[in-house]
Amino acid sequence: MIKHIVMWKLKDAAQAPFFKAQLDSCANLVPGMLAFEVAIRTAELEANCDVVLYSVFEDNAALAAYQHHPKHQQISGGLGALRDTRTVLDYEIPGDKK
Repeated sequence: MIKHIVMWKLKDAAQAPFFKAQLDSCANLVPGMLAFEVAIRTAELEANCDVVLYSVFEDNAALAAYQHHPKHQQISGGLGALRDTRTVLDYEIPGDKK
C-alpha cells in the first residue's frame, strides 16, 4: 500500500477553496485508489500550508495510473500557477489496509 501526501503553499491563500474543488474532482479517478481527502487550512489551527491531499493507493501501479491519468495531468498543470511551493511524501506501508 502506498500513501501519497501532498501539501501546497499558495501564492494567494484565498484561492484555497478553488484549489480544493479542482483536486476533489480527481477522487475515484483510477482503480486501486483506496482513500482520497483534500483539506484546506483552518484559521484557528496551526498550519504551514494552505492545502493538503491525503491519498492511499493499493500499490505503486495504482499511484502511477493516477499520476499519469489525463484528468490528473490537466488539473495539476492548471493549479501549478497558483502555488508557491509543493511538498510531497510517498511512502509504503507493507500489509496495511488504510
